[in-house]
Amino acid sequence: MSFDIFVCRFENGEPATLDMRAAHEVLDPYAVVRDPETDFLLVSAAEGEEAGVYFNNPTGITFNRFGGVGVMDLLAVLLQRLDAVLVVPGGPTMIQRDEDRELLPASLREEWPVVMARTGAEIDRAIRAS
Repeated sequence: MSFDIFVCRFENGEPATLDMRAAHEVLDPYAVVRDPETDFLLVSAAEGEEAGVYFNNPTGITFNRFGGVGVMDLLAVLLQRLDAVLVVPGGPTMIQRDEDRELLPASLREEWPVVMARTGAEIDRAIRAS
């Protein structure tokens, strides 16, 4: 898929810092290209299953041009490890637990669907349904 999705954390409706060291621990073993100047990784879970990953700032990671079961499973592991949510612009916000809903900004809770998605397959279904 060629659009951007965002890994974020929220506390009291405000962006919260992600543990970028933990993010790298999850993603670095799958990196096939690294650009330290732009803080970019191209990760590959299997043949033809890749994603561009941009470490934007302490509160966000962007996935672009992502696809494949392995990449979606890797994304699910990353969300769990970072205690994060996945924001799909114009689509759902995916949470790991019901209580995560209350941590989101009001705009995400009220204007877009919020769905539970804990596995790569559930994330993929939610994205495709949007």
